[in-house]
Parts: sequence; structure tokens; C-alpha cells
Amino acid sequence: MEPSGFKTKIAVVIPKYGLVGGGEQFALQLTEKIAQNPRYDVHVFANRWKAVSENVSFDFVPMLRFPRFLTTLSFAFFASTAIARQNFDLIHAHDRIFHADVFTMHGVPHRFWVREVRKKRMSLFDRATAWVEQRLIADHRCRFLLPVSTLAMEKFSREFVVDPKRVRVIHPGIDFSRFDLSDRAEKREEIRKKFGIGGGDFLVLFVGMNFELKGLQTAILALAKAKAKLPGKVLKLLVVGKGDQEKYRKIAAELGVGGEVVFAGVQSENIEEIYAASEVCVLLSGFDTFGMTVLEAMAASLPVIISTQVGAKDIVIDGEHGFVVAKDDAETVSAHLVALCDEQRRARMGQAARQRASEHSWDEVAGKVVTIYEEILSAGP
Repeated sequence: MEPSGFKTKIAVVIPKYGLVGGGEQFALQLTEKIAQNPRYDVHVFANRWKAVSENVSFDFVPMLRFPRFLTTLSFAFFASTAIARQNFDLIHAHDRIFHADVFTMHGVPHRFWVREVRKKRMSLFDRATAWVEQRLIADHRCRFLLPVSTLAMEKFSREFVVDPKRVRVIHPGIDFSRFDLSDRAEKREEIRKKFGIGGGDFLVLFVGMNFELKGLQTAILALAKAKAKLPGKVLKLLVVGKGDQEKYRKIAAELGVGGEVVFAGVQSENIEEIYAASEVCVLLSGFDTFGMTVLEAMAASLPVIISTQVGAKDIVIDGEHGFVVAKDDAETVSAHLVALCDEQRRARMGQAARQRASEHSWDEVAGKVVTIYEEILSAGP
């Protein structure tokens, strides 16, 4: 595959570019970094997008949303048609399409997701989506598969026969500068006052858009157990995100911590200030392909307590940056919360977590992906 013209033309494909969602933000941050390189001419093929710079060109891809089973099929078909009209040197897909040279896997195999996580039967939409996915992975022209975590890689390896030489785990990056708050103490005070949390309270943070999947019930139970072990110590759990608040308020009340669990709702702006107001972040998901909350919390100098089913465990050394536990083990989580009430230990782990997070800048991620691009381009067709 020879570069055309003076620049290497890269097609990046994703239905929603730069909008809400971990995969969408990953694609935006990575693509914008790569597009800064004058060697590349980057075109994004999307149905919807958020334009950030003039370094990226956009091409609209239609998508049929009714009947629903045509959603993935139609996007894959129209994207392939649109790309074929131009001469691209490399195609990088961030979602399921018919052909790409590089496929970043932001999730897990669709069949696994439906069967093991959602615990549903495969609908016509699910079958169509799984078929497109299988076609892309089986295509010998797709040189590299880039799962965002070892956990995701393991699930794909079980679902498909994949040559390990084609697979390279590329974790998400982070804008580390967002978490350098010069007025951290002031913001900490503001956030705590806003949510009725005392200055001396030990604040545990939970961030998630699916309370059940992200393990909120285990977090509440762990808080109740930790409270029983620390008479006189005020522990609070700040819940940021979207879910059935009434259900979990009831659970908290039944466990005797109704007043200690505070629901903040969705906080899309200045989330770094909320991290700064907290002592520790918990994510006890039943399954999470990566879990950007973990990387963000670490960048904010917070120790993390995560389940073994969170892909971000790749970057967490148990006992050094936080703790990795079984998803339903509230007793062990409570013991870790008690241990982290030790200010010196918490500070030491928080500093180590921040150092670890600093190794995952978007520049680092883009550098790894560009190396893969060049490997493909130099190999030829």
C-alpha cells in the first residue's frame, strides 16, 4: 500500500465522532493528535460529529435507524461506499464496518455483550451487528486489532480465532493537564459545600452512568461495613452519574447509611474538581471494557478500588495504586476503605497513581498508533 500524493491519506470511521461516550472521545483525541502531523491527511467518516480543529476533514455517512436491525449494516455499507470514492492509504475503524486496516475495539464481542453482560437473547439487530463484526475481524486485510484492554482482548480471543500477532492492546489516553488544579484546596471546599459534605469527612467517589452494572450496591454495602468498623469517623459516598436513585436510596437506608450516600446526578462539566474533593474512587463493575473513571481518578491523585472485571486493571498495581478486588466482595472493599483512612498511606498511593496515569498521555497513545500505521504502510498491500 503506497502513500498517495504528498500526504498519507487516512480514513477514520466512527458513527459519532467526539460526542458523549468513551469510544467517541477516544476516537476524537487520538485522531486530532495524529492529524497534527503534517505527514497525514485525515478524513473522518461519521454520521454525527463534533469538529474540534481544521486539521480533520469530515464526510457524512447516512445511517438507517428503522428498522433497527439495519443500523449497523447501513452504516457499514454507506461508509464503505463513501470511502471507495476516494483513494485512501489506510482505513482506521473505531466501530464495526466491512473493511479496515486497523480496528480499535472499544467494546467486547457483541455476542458476548448480549449473552454474558446484558443476559439477553440475540435480537435481529444483535445478529446483524455481530455479523458485521465477525466479517471485519475475519477479513485478512485487517492488519491490526487494537483492543483497549487485556480484558477486551481475552474476550475477543475466546469468541474468534485471532492470530496473536494481529493484536496489540492500546489503552486510552488522558489530558493530564486537566487535573493540575492550582486552586485544588479552594475547589475541594466548594464542591464539598455544594453537596453538603464536611471538610473532615472521608469522601468515597463513585462515577458511572449505569448504577447496576458499575457496582453501586456493593459500594454502598462496603461503606456501611467500613462505617461500622470506624465509630466516630464520618464516611460519605458521592454518587455521580445516572441511574435509579430511588432504588439505591432505599438500599442505603436499609443498610443504615441513607444520610451518608449523596446523589449528585450527571456532572458533565468540571469533573476534575469533583475528583479533587474526594479521597478515593471506587468502580466495582460487573464488566467494564476499560473504565475511564479509573484513569481520571488516578490522574487526580486518588487511589482506586476496582473490580477484576474492569479493563483498567491493566494499569493498576494492586497495593500500589489502589486495590483490585472481586466485584461483589464488599467486605474486602470495606477493609481497603478503612486502610485508606490512613492519610500517609493514602497520599503515598495517590502519588503513585498519578505517576502511573502520567504515562498514558494522548501523545503516547498517538505515537503507538502511528507506529502501527507506518508498519502497515511500509509492508505494502
